[in-house]
Amino acid sequence: MARRRSLRPDEAELWQSVARTLRPMHGAPPLPKAEPETPMLFPRIEAPAPPAPKLNRFRIGERQDTAPRHDVQPDLAARLATAPLAMDAKSHARMIRGKLTPEARIDLHGMTVSEAHPELIHFILNSWSRGLRLVLVITGKGKQGPDFGPIPIRYGVLKHEVPRWLRLAPIGPCVLQVTEAHLRHGGAGAYYVYLRRGR
Repeated sequence: MARRRSLRPDEAELWQSVARTLRPMHGAPPLPKAEPETPMLFPRIEAPAPPAPKLNRFRIGERQDTAPRHDVQPDLAARLATAPLAMDAKSHARMIRGKLTPEARIDLHGMTVSEAHPELIHFILNSWSRGLRLVLVITGKGKQGPDFGPIPIRYGVLKHEVPRWLRLAPIGPCVLQVTEAHLRHGGAGAYYVYLRRGR
């Protein structure tokens, strides 16, 4: 015959709570109440419930206040426009309105990166040594190809590389300001490069 074990206090309490909900059959006497538990030496500490997340109230048909931005980097034109001004403010204002005429120009449109980079270096150093101040670098806008995914693709390799090259050695020390050209000089497909005074 199997030996019966006694119930643990938590099991007994559970059984008593279930038994209290039952109706006795045939008028059997109710079960005795459970004895009060002895106090525990180490009381149980219950963790506080996590706060409910605060959600903005939204009604169907309501417009969102701000459109979500998916582009992780600002547009190249915006970055150039917000660059700190290193040249004379009046000359800069005339330059971006297309009132200053470039003294020399180079057309990199259609070249590969390996062809365009040395050509740009030679052109800038030559213009600086001749004492020219404003030159025009034409890059083209770049051809837009197919878009295959959610990550934005920037088109026009030279358009994005030329401003970076103009900050690097050996031509970086010769350049004072780089700005997108006015429409009469090529617009988004060209850059004004304002050079420092030659020594």
